[in-house]
Amino acid sequence: MTATLVVRNAVASHRGRARLNRRRILLGSAIGLGAAIGLTACDIGSGKPKFNHIDITGANFARDFALTGADGKPHRLADLKGKLVVVFFGFTQCPDVCPTTLSDMTNVMKQLGTDAKRVQVVFVTLDPERDTPAVMAPYVAAFDPSFLGLYGTLEETKKVATEFKVIFEKVPGKSASSYTIDHTAASYVFDTNGKIRLFVKHGQPVQWLAADLKTLLAQS
Repeated sequence: MTATLVVRNAVASHRGRARLNRRRILLGSAIGLGAAIGLTACDIGSGKPKFNHIDITGANFARDFALTGADGKPHRLADLKGKLVVVFFGFTQCPDVCPTTLSDMTNVMKQLGTDAKRVQVVFVTLDPERDTPAVMAPYVAAFDPSFLGLYGTLEETKKVATEFKVIFEKVPGKSASSYTIDHTAASYVFDTNGKIRLFVKHGQPVQWLAADLKTLLAQS
């Protein structure tokens, strides 16, 4: 099974569940057990490192982004080579999944100890209308001052989301400014060479990701 199909299945499965339950978040954790078993089985006897999360090494998507940081500076994925990079998409007014993911990443960084300096967490907003630099900067820093918050125009946001196979959709609220956003909830991990390596489903144990990052750091 290809990495593209893994992500597509995750999004499709979650979209169906969200429709049935009228939920507002397309969680990335709905990858079937069979798919996960199929991927890990391919690695048996291959000599490849064993990860807790889904290995999508060699995937031909999520190759780069060109966005602006809450610091007002331009940022690209390529500029972060030399560090492991964990990328997550969301929005600051997300009620549960986004703050939970960022909180989990805070705990991951604590578990890494001194190795945390070799990891960059990137939070990309899917809500550029409300997530201005003045909003993004304190929001991300509240979880960890090292976390990088990125934003772009709506067109730039759509372009990056498409490149990362992230689905998002504005859902109207009671007023023009009270909308929410349905979105894929999963993280991507890149190695120190800027190559995509892992697809991280939402809601998995913090120690799993910490262990996987340590494995990748040991290879660099």
